Amino acid sequence: METAGPGSAGSGDEATAAAPYAATAGFIDTLRREGGRLADAAEGAGLDAPVPTCPEWRVRDLVAHTGAVHRWATAYVAEGRTEPEDWDETTPGDAGLVDWYREIHRGLADALSAAPADLTCWFFLTAPSALAFWARRQAHEVTIHRVDAEAACGRPPTPVEAAFAADGIDELLAGFHGRSRSRFRSDRPRSLRVRALDAPDGGDWLVRLSAEAPVVVHDTPEQPADCTVTGSAQDLYLALWNRGPYEKLTVAGDDGLLDLWRRTGAIT
Repeated sequence: METAGPGSAGSGDEATAAAPYAATAGFIDTLRREGGRLADAAEGAGLDAPVPTCPEWRVRDLVAHTGAVHRWATAYVAEGRTEPEDWDETTPGDAGLVDWYREIHRGLADALSAAPADLTCWFFLTAPSALAFWARRQAHEVTIHRVDAEAACGRPPTPVEAAFAADGIDELLAGFHGRSRSRFRSDRPRSLRVRALDAPDGGDWLVRLSAEAPVVVHDTPEQPADCTVTGSAQDLYLALWNRGPYEKLTVAGDDGLLDLWRRTGAIT
């Protein structure tokens, strides 16, 4: 998965993103659970197994990447770093790779659990706090890559809770694509509605497209859209994060907008 690069909290590269899933503790619990599932699936698949959802990767690449991202996040949380830094991509050899990942993952979860509510450190999307941002971001990071690891095992993904999946849709649409670096644009005004039928706290996103960065409006079902994509929160989450089929979704209106998303908006 393409993890967002550095931007500074409070900059114009951010969008206001709701976090309807849970309190920070809920994200940390999810992080702990999903990291264990990722490691178990990686061991089951074997490090040399291809990752169908990330065609250029083998499982060793997946484990190394996710561990490096966790280690990068941990440094901000545990050390209160206030400037963006590149992550360290060094990892051990195959023999110790999954155990290394388990240790790195546990360290991140423990650092988040121990961090004060008023933690001060760098983060790159608008959030209620630095702690809330990192707990949310890393919970989705590991969940998406857990799906990758399970795909390498040749099995369907473990179900994703609807509320958490809806939050991940929100982070992607209102967070990542609310920034100036988003490539999901149109040379004329158009709109895409994403509707999660089972989202418990509202699952309607209207994405307004123009030559500028998208603008996302929440829970405005009365406003028309050029294209509406509807499905369960899990199916939308996996498809929009480029980890699941679009065939499970219902598309009404201009399906060219969905094609535009797949070319320019989906995370690779």
